[in-house]
Amino acid sequence: MAVHAEAAHHGPPVAHQSSRVNASVLGMFLFIASEVMLFGSFFTAYFFVRVVNHVQWPTPPFHLPIFVAGINTAILVTSSFTMHWSLQSIKRGNRAGLQAGLLLTFLMGLVFLLTQAREYSRVGFAPHDGAFGTIFYCLTGLHGAHVFVGLSILLFMTIRAFRGHFSPENHHGVEIGGIYWHFVDVMWIVVYTTVYII
Repeated sequence: MAVHAEAAHHGPPVAHQSSRVNASVLGMFLFIASEVMLFGSFFTAYFFVRVVNHVQWPTPPFHLPIFVAGINTAILVTSSFTMHWSLQSIKRGNRAGLQAGLLLTFLMGLVFLLTQAREYSRVGFAPHDGAFGTIFYCLTGLHGAHVFVGLSILLFMTIRAFRGHFSPENHHGVEIGGIYWHFVDVMWIVVYTTVYII
């Protein structure tokens, strides 16, 4: 019987998977680890400019919109809770909660990104305005690019949710997208604290 099963199987052998961590979830964690290293290189440049070269932050006469960025931070952090709510909802078989959670998360992420774009148009300096301007736009722009990717993922997740693709037994798409979105949120807290507050 086993010989017959082997003969019926075509292609490479089935990959060995750990019972503790799903392969796709592990893949997302490894991807995030590489993204942390990417952000780390930009933070290295930031600390080199501020600590080693003692560049004043922000460089006069420029000012950072700390209050607006703080409101934006609250919006993004709240979106992490709605993302978590959507995952917990589908695990309990609550499709309406999944759909509402994903839709709210997407809308809050979109508001964050549009507010940041508005901030760029009013902040009063450009990337070529010294090391301060370059580092500010590099760090916030890199994070903005990650938010855009996260929004693209959320859009597809939301469409799939409204088409009924997820279930309590099959929700890895929501879980993996949620992991990425939480990473984007945590990274913004680091960027906001470092660039705007310290």
